[in-house]
Amino acid sequence: RERRSGCRKRKSVRGCIVGPDLAVLSLVLVKKGAEEIPGLTDENKPRRLGPKRASNIRKLFGLEKKDDVRQFVVRREVKEGKKSKAPKIQRLITPQLLQRKRYFKALTRKRMEAGKQMKVEYMKRVAEYRQEQKEARAAEVAKKKKEKK
Repeated sequence: RERRSGCRKRKSVRGCIVGPDLAVLSLVLVKKGAEEIPGLTDENKPRRLGPKRASNIRKLFGLEKKDDVRQFVVRREVKEGKKSKAPKIQRLITPQLLQRKRYFKALTRKRMEAGKQMKVEYMKRVAEYRQEQKEARAAEVAKKKKEKK
């Protein structure tokens, strides 16, 4: 915990002990009383931003999977120029994404097939080498037998 001047002092408040040394109090309204609290409960502010994730947009508007999510993005007006801004939708299934997925799967498949082919060639070469070694050994043994006699 920092004790330098200018840093916020964070305290966990247990019970009702609140002192003048606390910079911030985090409070939650549990129950609304008879009167309004000015600036807090008297006005109803809409949420500034809508959902960004495709599934959450679908959930908000009750859309099917085949519906186009891009038509339902919550846009917000920008003061200067009378423009509207919309968030970039995340987890949106696009044809480009599907193409990329197909491409990566094809790459994996190609690598597997190439690996299998290389393994077959390697095993063939190992068998050849073993045969050569066996023949060389047999020739050596025959030569030694011939010398013995």
